[in-house]
Amino acid sequence: MNKKKLLIILTLAALLVAYFVFDLGNYFSLDYLKQSQTTFTAAFAENPVQAVAIFFLVYVLVTAISLPGATILTLAAGALFGALLGTVVVSFASSLGATLAMLASRYVLRDSVQKRFGARLSGLNQGLEKDGAFYLFSLRLIPLVPFFMLNLLMGLTNIKTRTFYWVSQLGMFAATLVYVNAGTQLAAINSLNDIASPGLLLSFVALGLFPLVAKKVVSVFQNKKVYAQWAGQKPKKFDRNLIVIGAGAAGLVTSYIAAVVNAKVTLVEAHKMGGDCLNYGCVPSKALIKSAKLATQMRHAEHYGLDATEPTFSFKRVMARIHEVIKTIAPHDSVERYTGLGVEVLSGYARITNPWTVEITLNTGETQTLTSRSIVISAGAKPVVPPLPGLDAVGYVTSDTLWDEFAKLDAAPARLVVLGGGPIGCELAQSFARLGSKVTQVEMAPRIMMREDQEVSDLARNALTRDGVDVLTGHKALRCERDGERKFIVIAHEGLEQRVEFDALLCAVGRVARLSGYGLEALGIATERTVITNDYLETIYPNIFAAGDVAGPYQFTHVAAHQAWFAAVNALFGDFKRFKVDYSVIPWATFIDPEVARVGLNEQEAREKGIAYEVTQYAIEDLDRAIADGTAYGFVKVLTVPGKDRILGVTIVGEHASDLLTEFVLAMKHGLGLNKILGTIHTYPTLSEANKYAAGEWKRAHAPKRVLAWLGKFHTWRRG
Repeated sequence: MNKKKLLIILTLAALLVAYFVFDLGNYFSLDYLKQSQTTFTAAFAENPVQAVAIFFLVYVLVTAISLPGATILTLAAGALFGALLGTVVVSFASSLGATLAMLASRYVLRDSVQKRFGARLSGLNQGLEKDGAFYLFSLRLIPLVPFFMLNLLMGLTNIKTRTFYWVSQLGMFAATLVYVNAGTQLAAINSLNDIASPGLLLSFVALGLFPLVAKKVVSVFQNKKVYAQWAGQKPKKFDRNLIVIGAGAAGLVTSYIAAVVNAKVTLVEAHKMGGDCLNYGCVPSKALIKSAKLATQMRHAEHYGLDATEPTFSFKRVMARIHEVIKTIAPHDSVERYTGLGVEVLSGYARITNPWTVEITLNTGETQTLTSRSIVISAGAKPVVPPLPGLDAVGYVTSDTLWDEFAKLDAAPARLVVLGGGPIGCELAQSFARLGSKVTQVEMAPRIMMREDQEVSDLARNALTRDGVDVLTGHKALRCERDGERKFIVIAHEGLEQRVEFDALLCAVGRVARLSGYGLEALGIATERTVITNDYLETIYPNIFAAGDVAGPYQFTHVAAHQAWFAAVNALFGDFKRFKVDYSVIPWATFIDPEVARVGLNEQEAREKGIAYEVTQYAIEDLDRAIADGTAYGFVKVLTVPGKDRILGVTIVGEHASDLLTEFVLAMKHGLGLNKILGTIHTYPTLSEANKYAAGEWKRAHAPKRVLAWLGKFHTWRRG
């Protein structure tokens, strides 16, 4: 702590001590005020400017130091100066004093509080930044909320000083007026209860509802402004309650919910039902991973007491199986199923022409125009194709196109280059290496899976390397070259260029939201990497929503389905009640072998955010079932609040890590700590026992040592 902060703290402490030691509170009592009213009135009559100035300074000092007595001083202002002058003096003095108290709290406490509790306060900070004026104004209008405490708490946030001042000036005016006016009748007041009566306090509470009404009124005016350019185009009647654009995870779930509540809903999809997950992502990649894993298990069958053998297989049959898996799951997302649920499904391209109208160019060539009270954009995302010179000349595949392109091959690509070290790149690199490809993985960052802790990245790299992947981190792709039928990618590491020859190039450097072709530009709907929405998934138009990969912030199928509920409910019932999307507990997994699964914070994020944590780690190599299965590797790592069993985040590396994670997701969602997990019976022998043993490790580390020492003495005494 610097000397200035220490000086301020010591000064404030000295003033508070003096206040109580010298019993200065007597000078801020109703009895003293009534007894001295004649004296004060005479002093004001003799020199009004001096009296007002001294009173003003005393009032500012009392409120700035947060001393008791502001209420009595407000009454005194009415008694001495009358209603008009008293209200003016107190209004400015109270606002100035409150601002000084807020600034003192900010200077002395905010940095340390934000550093320690920054993650918990982030939502409050964002809310205050966006709606801080309304929030503070509402609290200022309710005297049941101690003003001095509000000053100190606001100092811990990022609210702007000028905003704090003018809102305090305006918000405290009603209470100031009431109390100053009461002071003009000082002789009739025998206690503060004569002012703060239940009826009056209830009036203040009712007055506190004013900001909510004001916010609604402002919202109405904002909406009018947004919709002004479309004046006269809003239909008096709508063809649909909801139109959903895109039949991926978000669009399917949104449509399903709308149909369940008997809304008239139309779902528009230009290509394949089921979106990326079914056709290009989750489903085909997991089918590929399974085949590749089985091939590896055959190669290492000696671990199970069997004869190891090099698997012989048809790559075409492997790819055919993947397409068969897609075909088997497809009915779950089919036009027939959703039509049966009550959803109108149209195959074609949708373009929003105004906030209530969608023009649909059907795949048959016909055009259909529909109006809807609400619209949900769930157009998904597509792979990023890096702007590498020569890329088109050598040809490439993405995570979307490889399933059809590789299905034409008789064998897996002999030499495969994978650009990207994220989850998609790692999963596909390992799988194709296990199926016989010589895989070179190129990642520009210093390590693969950069969002995970260093030890997780290292473990993932070792796993890929063991399977034959040449992992090149810190290498930047510069260009592609062609020499006759030979194809090369040129990469650079520490200034040195290297040419890598390949037969196939897979771009897996990320995915970007599909933002064009839906009329967003003409409507002025803001986009960056995604469609910009608020906490309710609304765009700038309160009746147009976005959900899924097109909205972010997470590109996971389960998050898209999660958002879909909020999009559907807010679109259909938002005029009565809206719900903010909850991202507090988001799990995800990378399906390499061993799997990597995580929920909440890891150590890397906790350090970046300045969040204090403890680490408990259990090595799965000690788990009975893992030993029996030949999968005794990996760990369960749990981050908790220091000294407490409350879970901040969990990372699991190992066999079926994504399944094991669910118990921790449930615990975090419902506020259950490690003690609850430890007290839960887990079937033996199962991999899920790893979760219980991790909780047990935490318990042992927090055992009450003194109590155990005394118990040891107790049992020694009992033995005689």
